[in-house]
Amino acid sequence: MTTVWWIVLIIVALLAGVALGFFIARQYMMKYLKDNPPINEDMLRMMMMQMGQKPSQKKINQMMNQMNKVSDKKDKKVKK
Repeated sequence: MTTVWWIVLIIVALLAGVALGFFIARQYMMKYLKDNPPINEDMLRMMMMQMGQKPSQKKINQMMNQMNKVSDKKDKKVKK
């Protein structure tokens, strides 16, 4: 009978470790992406130039603000 309890204990510990690891990794990645956004103004300027548009600072600021608004909305939904 003790062997059954050891097997159950190992399975429960494994599941708890997987769940804990998932949430820690998720929190780490959210913090990393918040600190290091994937797209900055220089990258946006290069993308616009490659598409054949002449980027003005006003247009770049508008696009960055729009991207920040979208990411803020997603953050608020996740926190609820």
